[in-house]
Amino acid sequence: MTATIEAGSPPPAEGEGERATFRYALTIEYDGSPFVGWQRQENGVSVQQRLEEAVSALEAGKRRVLHGAGRTDAGVHALGQVGHVDLSREWREDRLRDALNAHLRPSPIAVLETRRVAPTFEARFSAIRRHYRYVIDNRRAPLTLQLGRAWHVKRPLDAQAMHEAAQALVGRHDFTTFRSTECQANSPVRTLEQLDVRRMDDVIEIVTSARSFLHNQVRSLAGSLEHVGSGRWSAEDLRAALEAKDRTRCGQVAPPHGLYLVAVDY
Repeated sequence: MTATIEAGSPPPAEGEGERATFRYALTIEYDGSPFVGWQRQENGVSVQQRLEEAVSALEAGKRRVLHGAGRTDAGVHALGQVGHVDLSREWREDRLRDALNAHLRPSPIAVLETRRVAPTFEARFSAIRRHYRYVIDNRRAPLTLQLGRAWHVKRPLDAQAMHEAAQALVGRHDFTTFRSTECQANSPVRTLEQLDVRRMDDVIEIVTSARSFLHNQVRSLAGSLEHVGSGRWSAEDLRAALEAKDRTRCGQVAPPHGLYLVAVDY
C-alpha cells in the first residue's frame, strides 16, 4: 500500500457529532470462514463489525466507520485488504496496530500495518488496482491443512489449457456472463489486466488483477476455467460464453473459500 500525508482540512468525525482529525489506513488479513462477509449485516458477524468494535474500544466507545477497499463475500479470505478510519487522536502507527490486534482477539483477523494518510485518502475510491488469487487443490486425497482454504477438485485438471483459454478474457470486455445477477455495478464492462493460471504440484492458482471487479466475477471465472481444465469446455466454449453476455452461460460459481483478496494498489 502506498499512501502519503497531504495537507488539508480534517474530515468530519463519524459518530455522535465529535470531530475526528486523524485518518489511518489499515492493511488487514483475515480468515473469512466464520464471517458473513466484509460488510456489516444483520444476519451475523462481519469482518467490518469486528474491526469497528476494536476501533471503538480505542475511541471511548464512539463508533467509527471503517471503510474497506472491497466487500468480500462470506467465506472469502484476505491477505491484504485495506480499510481507512478516522480517529480523534494521533497514534504512533505500530502502537495503533498492536492495540487493534489486542482488541480483535480471538477473531481470525490481524491488522498487519497502520499508516497515517491524507484526509482525502479513500480505501475504496483511491485504489488503482486490486489483486485476487483463487486456489484449487487438485488431489484425490481429502484436504486437511487446506480444508476451508481451497476448492478441492479431485478430477485431473489441465492448468496449461486453463491458462491459454483465460487469455481471451484479458482486456476490456462486457462480463455480464461472469457476474452475479445481484451485482449492483452500473456497467458490466471491466478491464482485466491479468488472468494467469499456474500449477505447483497439486495446487492450481488463478491470479487476476484489475482496477475493479464485478460481484462474483472472480469466482465465476474460476468455475468456468475449471470446466476447461477438466475437458468439459474448450477454449472456444469459454470465449463463446463471454461473447454471449448471458449469465446462464457461466460454467459455475466456484466456492468462496478458495478466494483471497491478495493486495490493493494505490
